[in-house]
Amino acid sequence: MIGETVTTTGQLLGTVLAVQANFYRVQLDQQEQEKKMGHLSLLLCTRRTRLKKIGQQVMVGDRVVVEEPDWAGGRGAIAEVLPRTGQLDRPAIANLNQIMLVFAVADPPLEPYQLSRFLVKAESTGWDVVLCLNKSDLISPQEQQEISDRLLGWGYQPLFISVQSSINIDQILTYLIDKTTVIAGPSGVGKSSLINALIPDINLRVGKISGKLARGRHTTRHVELFELPDGGLLADTPGFNQPDLDYQPEELVYYFPEARKLIEINHCRFSDCLHRDEPDCAVRGDWERYEHYLEFLDEAIARQTHLNQQADPESTLKLKNKGKGESKYEPKLESKKYRRVSRKTQLQALQDLYQDSEE
Repeated sequence: MIGETVTTTGQLLGTVLAVQANFYRVQLDQQEQEKKMGHLSLLLCTRRTRLKKIGQQVMVGDRVVVEEPDWAGGRGAIAEVLPRTGQLDRPAIANLNQIMLVFAVADPPLEPYQLSRFLVKAESTGWDVVLCLNKSDLISPQEQQEISDRLLGWGYQPLFISVQSSINIDQILTYLIDKTTVIAGPSGVGKSSLINALIPDINLRVGKISGKLARGRHTTRHVELFELPDGGLLADTPGFNQPDLDYQPEELVYYFPEARKLIEINHCRFSDCLHRDEPDCAVRGDWERYEHYLEFLDEAIARQTHLNQQADPESTLKLKNKGKGESKYEPKLESKKYRRVSRKTQLQALQDLYQDSEE
């Protein structure tokens, strides 16, 4: 059973597996099923009006209290959402233990910048990170070793797998037992195929790779939790190629394991060091992802400036989108509106000027 057991007289406890429209599919706890022997283990639930009034959102992964079950119709009502141990906002999912990033080493090819962005997003949650590299049967042992050495320098020990050739699939299960794990990664890298391999008879749709763009087409449309055969829950998420990075600029460095190691060995002179232009910085230097760090730092600073600007309407800066994902801050123009003088007004002014000259 996932989650803390709470005794609630006359009520049922469960975990939200899926959210669609205003309905919630709730998996009842094992002990609740034993109490109601012979009844359904899954209920399709609505949310109490009281929860709507107080703005209580119900997310996939939430531990909930269900009231008034209609066993014949398989229905119920969510009366309470138990405290969360953590959550993701995009995609919306609660009470996770770890994140499993799935990338492909070929078809589509591995993109270091994109992988780095996903890793930073995963690290920012504070949960354990498991990195799986799929389609390893498409590269040579030498190429696999080169990728492994590179990622070890980043601070990660990748697990090379192949869903197609059933390589190391059983090894993945050891990371998932009795945990709630979310699978994330770009489109088309084999996330749905991996879940199909881990959970027999689930039959998720699998997308094909776009030959023109060398990218996958995402087939998962919403977040859903699936129960693993040996215990644990696994969440599939829609594929996306550029996760949002939302963090304070001074926090960013701690989301790079190799930079954390540098900080542990050498302490910076300044407690608020951003590791960019400061003298005698212990982090600034020759490590592979330093350029990624600087790009993400600029993005974090721009985001923070934008948030400060929203909080201070009298700010003299505005955010201007330059296209292709680029943006910059520029001084605001004065709010005075300049309108072109109408031709009628111009003619009237000329007539007045002519009359004045006649007089």
